[in-house]
Amino acid sequence: MQLMRFLRDRSGSIAPLIAGAAIPIVGLTGAAVDYSRANSLKASLQSALDSTALALTKDAATAAPDQFSASAAAYFNGIFKRSDAQNLKVDAKYIGNPTPTVVVNASATIKTMFLNLPGIGIPQIEVGASATTSWSNARLRVALALDNTLSMRDNEKMVALKTATHSLLNQLQAAASQPGDVYVSIIPFNKDVNVGPDNKTAAWIDWSDWETKNGSCSKNSYKNQNDCTKAGKTWTAASHDNWNGCVTDRNQNDDVTNSAPPAGSKFIAEQYTANGGCPVAMIPMSQDWTALHARVDEMTPAGTTNQTIGLAWAWHSLTRTDPLNTPPKDPNYKYKDVIILLTDGMNTENRWNSFQMPTNSAVDKRTQKACDNLKATEITVYTVLVIEGSATLLEDCAWDPDNPSASAKKFFSLTKADQIITTFNAIGGQLAKLHLAK
Repeated sequence: MQLMRFLRDRSGSIAPLIAGAAIPIVGLTGAAVDYSRANSLKASLQSALDSTALALTKDAATAAPDQFSASAAAYFNGIFKRSDAQNLKVDAKYIGNPTPTVVVNASATIKTMFLNLPGIGIPQIEVGASATTSWSNARLRVALALDNTLSMRDNEKMVALKTATHSLLNQLQAAASQPGDVYVSIIPFNKDVNVGPDNKTAAWIDWSDWETKNGSCSKNSYKNQNDCTKAGKTWTAASHDNWNGCVTDRNQNDDVTNSAPPAGSKFIAEQYTANGGCPVAMIPMSQDWTALHARVDEMTPAGTTNQTIGLAWAWHSLTRTDPLNTPPKDPNYKYKDVIILLTDGMNTENRWNSFQMPTNSAVDKRTQKACDNLKATEITVYTVLVIEGSATLLEDCAWDPDNPSASAKKFFSLTKADQIITTFNAIGGQLAKLHLAK
């Protein structure tokens, strides 16, 4: 009789129902948490694998096979910092033919917090990722046109530029697995550029203007040839050994192209000394990473702004003719030519137009012509504006020959100096990923 009364009694039946339903409810909620943690681990694995694969390419062809996976694991473990990853395994292999390729794989498990509850019984989730780098058909030529004008001393802009450029060079060096993979030129500019006084005997230098302004008169009060000869005195041009290496804009319209003498005009020597004077000497396309870093350290803010000449000489550094004669390209490879132009202000002065603030529209027009001419090439142009300058001009100058409609994405407008560092890191990452197959 008591059993029948118990079966008919409904007063406490809700408690076991709730208890029974709680397990799947908690399980579903917990599954979302556990799988979110697993996805986060997978993303961390992938990021570390991408970096590891790029790092291994440098010595991949010469590394001993039995040491290759060990090197991959050592590099990976040095940058992967997830303490919740268990049973971590990393392996790597190098494939030499038909395309030199590095493949790095990693797997790990992560303990579950909710899926291990009674009734579900999943104690861990296994996560895996893979990265592949191929480099046989991707080589880079990168020209850095870097504003070295006097205003770069403000707001720690030059300090940030040096830090950013060092980081960019490190990224590009890491992407170079074998000689010829990556070349970089550095073109510091202000009103002029410095081609180096060691080029004093180069046939492509025009000395006519320099010699009229640098010399001595038989009557010492005259400081240029015109005044000296008008006074009936004798002008003696200075030795070219006294030249500081600066050149100013070429004759128009060669100033906005990469044409070479003799079809194009020669390059006009100038003893630029105003507002701090000539920038440090450029470095043409080079694989000497030590020299490139050293030149960055030598950069000093001085002079006024002429973005045209920085762009023009960056273009020359990518060109297989005088004056810089970039190294020849191997027909067995595909090449990506890139210019990165960074400036912190408005154009103010060039060879024909004297200093004018806040901007010199005549100089802007020359820069615009150089930009328009570059858009007829396969050169990718990144433009970086730091705090002040013409965003319209530089955004229009940015150019992506592979996707012209998205060219504006190659333009970066920065409001603080330290953003130069993150921007150059982002650009460097984009360039390095040309080596990532997937």
